[in-house]
Amino acid sequence: MPPARIGTGVRPYFVAEKVSMSKIIIFDTTLRDGEQSPGASLDPKEKLQIARQLSILNVDVIEAGFPVTSEGDFKSVSNIAKEIRDVSIASLARSVEKDIECAAKSLKSAKFPRIHVFLATSKIHRKFKLVKAKEEIIKTAVKGVKRAKKYVDDVEFSPEDASRTEPDFLVEVVESVIDAGATTVNIPDTVGYAIPEQYASLIKNLKENVKNINKAVISIHCHDDLGLAVANSLAAVKAGATQVECTINGIGERAGNASLEEIVMALKTRKDFFGHTTRIKTHEIIATSKIVSGLTGLWVQRNKAIVGENAFAHESGVHQDGVLKERTTYEIMKPEEVGLPKTKIVLGKLSGRHAFKKRVKTLGYELSDEELEHTFQQFKLLADKKKEIYDQDIEALIQDEKSETPHLYELDSLSINCGPVPTASIKLRIGKDKILADSTKGDGPIDAIFNTIDLLTGIKGTLLDYSIRAVTSGKDALGEASVEVEVKGNNYRGRAVSTDTIEASAKAYLNAINKVAIKHRKK
Repeated sequence: MPPARIGTGVRPYFVAEKVSMSKIIIFDTTLRDGEQSPGASLDPKEKLQIARQLSILNVDVIEAGFPVTSEGDFKSVSNIAKEIRDVSIASLARSVEKDIECAAKSLKSAKFPRIHVFLATSKIHRKFKLVKAKEEIIKTAVKGVKRAKKYVDDVEFSPEDASRTEPDFLVEVVESVIDAGATTVNIPDTVGYAIPEQYASLIKNLKENVKNINKAVISIHCHDDLGLAVANSLAAVKAGATQVECTINGIGERAGNASLEEIVMALKTRKDFFGHTTRIKTHEIIATSKIVSGLTGLWVQRNKAIVGENAFAHESGVHQDGVLKERTTYEIMKPEEVGLPKTKIVLGKLSGRHAFKKRVKTLGYELSDEELEHTFQQFKLLADKKKEIYDQDIEALIQDEKSETPHLYELDSLSINCGPVPTASIKLRIGKDKILADSTKGDGPIDAIFNTIDLLTGIKGTLLDYSIRAVTSGKDALGEASVEVEVKGNNYRGRAVSTDTIEASAKAYLNAINKVAIKHRKK
C-alpha cells in the first residue's frame, strides 16, 4: 500500500513558474537551525509560542524542527502543524527512509506541509563523513526526494555544504533532484565559507547550467562564521535566488545564521537596488525579536542592526541636532517600521492599569485579563522599589508571567550569612500550606543557595552556566539571572528577574529544578 499523502499541495506562489521575481520567499528556521545555538533549547510550548508570532510576522515557511532527533522535536512539529494554518510548515529529514517517514508523520495535520531533505555533497563530507562516491550521493539524494514526494507535493532538497561542493557536481545533483520532484533546491553555505561575489557566481552557474532549474525555486541558507551571512544572502538574491532561509536575531549553529530582520529591512530600504519585496509585516519585527530572545535566553547585542537597543539611538550632539532638524540625516529607516514606538511613556508607581495595558500592547504583547492583572501587580511592587520603570523592566515581568514552567516549589524566604563560611537559609513553599526549610554552606553565597535548594528538593544539579545582567541601567536596575543545570545527563535552563540579584539567582536555579521535578512527577 502506498504511503498516505498529506496536506493540500504546494502554496501557489512557491511553484517556480509562478514565483514573482519581485517577491522573495522568507523561510524561517529559528525553531530548527536557530535552536541549535548552544543553550537555546526550547520546549514544545515555547516553540509553539514563537511559531504563533512568526505567523503574525507573516513569514512564508516555518521550519518547525528535525522530528527524528527527539520526541520533543516531533511533538513540536506536530503541534505547530496542527495550529498554524496560514504558513507552510517544513520538517527536516536526512535522505534516509526513517527520517522522511518521521517527518511526514509529524506533518500529518499540516495544511501546507513541506519535507526538507538534505544530504552532504562536498568532497570533504563525501570522503570523511559519508564515505560515498559521487554516484552514490546522487542515487541517495534522488531516492530521498522520491520518497518524500510520496507523502507531499512540496519537497525541498539541500545539498549540504554546497558552497564547498565542486560546481559541476553540484549542477548534476541539483538537476537530478529536480527531476525526482524537488520543488525547491536550497544551496547552503553550511560552514560560512563563501564570499559574496563567489556565492553569487555559484547561483548564476546553477541558473545557467541546470537544464530544469525553471521547475524549482532556488533557495539560499547562509551561516555567519566570517560575518558574511547577510551579505552572501543578499548577493545570492541579486543573482536570482528567490527564497532566503534565515532566523530571528541571526541565532543558530556556531556564529549563527543570516538574520531575518536584516535581510528583510535591507530589501525594503534598498528596493531601488534589489528590486524585491517580501510579505513580512515589518512592524512586528521588534516584538518577534524580543519574544525569541526572552525564550531562548540569547540576548541581542546593543549595537545589533535593526533590533539592537542602540539601532535607533543617537548620543552624539551632532547626530542629535541633525535628526531633530531632519530625521533622514542620520536615520535611513523609521523606527516605527520595525515596531518601535514613536514616543516613550515613562511608567512609575502612580501609573494606572490603562497606561500599563497600553504600554504592554505597544511593546507587542497580548496578555489575558488574568495575566495582565498579575503582571500589573508585579509592576506595582517593582515601582515601589524603583524610581522609573523602563520598557525592558516590563518585558522582563511579562516573560516571567509567560513562563510555561509550573511552580512545584516556590521561594518563600531567603537569607544569606556571608561570614568566613557563607551559609544560605531557605524556605520553600509547596502548595498553600507545606513549607520546607533548611540551610547549608557553600564556596560563596550563590553556591550556598544552590546547595540548599538541592538539599530541600532532593534533586542534585550540576551548574553548567550562570550569568547575571542588569535589564536596565541605574543602581535600582532589575537584575536577570540565567542558569543552565545538568541533572542525570539532561540540561535544563532557568531564568528569573528581581531587583535583588541574589534573589534572582535563587529563583532562576529553582526554575530549572522545577522543570526537573515536573518531568519526574509526570513519569
